[in-house]
Amino acid sequence: MDTVNDHAVKVLNSLIETTLDSASGYREAAEHAQSSQFGAMFAQRAASRAELVGQLQQEVRSFGGSPETDQSLLGKAHNKFVELKNAIMGGDDRAVINEVERGENFIKAKYEAVIDDQDLPANARNVVQRAYASIKADHDEISRLKAQLN
Repeated sequence: MDTVNDHAVKVLNSLIETTLDSASGYREAAEHAQSSQFGAMFAQRAASRAELVGQLQQEVRSFGGSPETDQSLLGKAHNKFVELKNAIMGGDDRAVINEVERGENFIKAKYEAVIDDQDLPANARNVVQRAYASIKADHDEISRLKAQLN
């Protein structure tokens, strides 16, 4: 692989890890939501994030790279922390929404940084921009939901 491809694979794999973290976080949120409406919404978001992972993995393959297939260590640790916190505090829907919003803020910022990466090839940036549109819409909806609950 050349340097441009190496860079694209590295950046895309980093997004894959974060998006896997997000999918896992949404699965956790679905399990801990008290409201079946929130549970269903979070489960759907987990599936949507898994689809984004597949698209990013395909893009990595197009550059001749091996796509990530597992969460980041930080994401795994965060999920365990959230599980423990929910067990101790008996997390209500507001607490779950707050955690989801924290995750949404993180993933949105990460995608925004990649969109501005001028060293990323145009085709990869296009895939990232399409994924970002979905992530931003989810982020904005969670922020509105949080504001309604508070």
